[in-house]
Amino acid sequence: MASLKNDRRGGRKLAASGLAAIVAAACIQTAHGESDQAAPKQHLLAGEGVVSSAVTARTKAAVDKGLAYLAAAQRPDGGWEAFGKSHSAISALVINCLVQDSAYGPHHPAARKGMAYLLRHVQPDGGIYVPDEGMRNYHTSVAVLALSAAHDQAYAETIKRAQDFLKELQWDEGEGHEVSSSWYGGQGYGRGKRPDLSNTQLMLEALTQSGLSSDDPAYKKAMVFVRRCQMLGARNDQEFAAGSEDGGFIYTPAGGGESKAGLDVVDGRPRLRSYGSMTYAGFKSLLYADIDRNDVRVRRALDWIQRHYTLDHNPNMPQTHSKQGLYYYYYVFARALDAWGAEEITDAHGLPHRWRDELCRKLISLQNEDGSWVNDEDRWYEGNAHLVTAYAILAIQTASETHAVAGP
Repeated sequence: MASLKNDRRGGRKLAASGLAAIVAAACIQTAHGESDQAAPKQHLLAGEGVVSSAVTARTKAAVDKGLAYLAAAQRPDGGWEAFGKSHSAISALVINCLVQDSAYGPHHPAARKGMAYLLRHVQPDGGIYVPDEGMRNYHTSVAVLALSAAHDQAYAETIKRAQDFLKELQWDEGEGHEVSSSWYGGQGYGRGKRPDLSNTQLMLEALTQSGLSSDDPAYKKAMVFVRRCQMLGARNDQEFAAGSEDGGFIYTPAGGGESKAGLDVVDGRPRLRSYGSMTYAGFKSLLYADIDRNDVRVRRALDWIQRHYTLDHNPNMPQTHSKQGLYYYYYVFARALDAWGAEEITDAHGLPHRWRDELCRKLISLQNEDGSWVNDEDRWYEGNAHLVTAYAILAIQTASETHAVAGP
């Protein structure tokens, strides 16, 4: 069993081969919503990094039941279904869950069959994707995360070529975008697709968890884009952020800026509204890039998280849309706070939250009898139980740190 350690980026990782498993997928949300009250910054307390003993047994039982559901749903070709056929990105999410569970691991028949299916999508350019689907960054990033989770040197060259492919896709001078461009440093679904924070953070997760040094130029370029997604006028040079001290993140600065949470009205003027899933995505991206923890970008993002702390909905989204993309939110919530490393978050009312326990309890309460999770708000494909069950298990594994890789 691989050991867990803290690294200088603040997250806990599996030590074996320097690779750890995470995944994310695109989350797109919409329009206008409820407000949250501001609160002063609170001190975060360091802890043990595990869920309490009262939650541990229930957490393991929930994960076991969820993995049994996923293993039983595997298709004959080794993949998992989406859109009526096996889908490489959905399959990569599920494989990630399986290989980092000690009862399954990379040598379990379901995991081995899934990996064989995934590797059939390796392309001559080093990417791992379905050519006709046009989501090369998304598919490749998710595949890299699944391969990295196995900690198998047999995949090292495939991962290295995929890293290079992802860096080549990043918008920069090679595509005619100078630093002044609002596209610079970002990543979209693939070449020709405008960049957004969801795809950019997914690329950064893949590069980070597959062992790429934060000294690589890809991180510096990405931070130009990430900075422009933050509603923080002191550090964001885009007109839409002028005067903002909010600290949260929006979907993209491209095209004059866009938030899937719509607009706020500040001093009688419309302003792009930050929201939870993108703020947690931006926060962890800053940490992965080794931005100093006292940097104003990190501190203001943390302030936002404290002011809007909740597991009941995707914070600062409209009430009528707040459950859409909810399981993606749970996943980025877990990954971001695990990267931060503190065990308690103090909310706007001064109440401390042991976020690991609270996240596990929330997800356990939402599990279906057959072991699956699914979102009744079937938008962004969260009506697909394979996708949502994978999100839920990955979030629990991150929060509980029960994930482990079986030895060779």
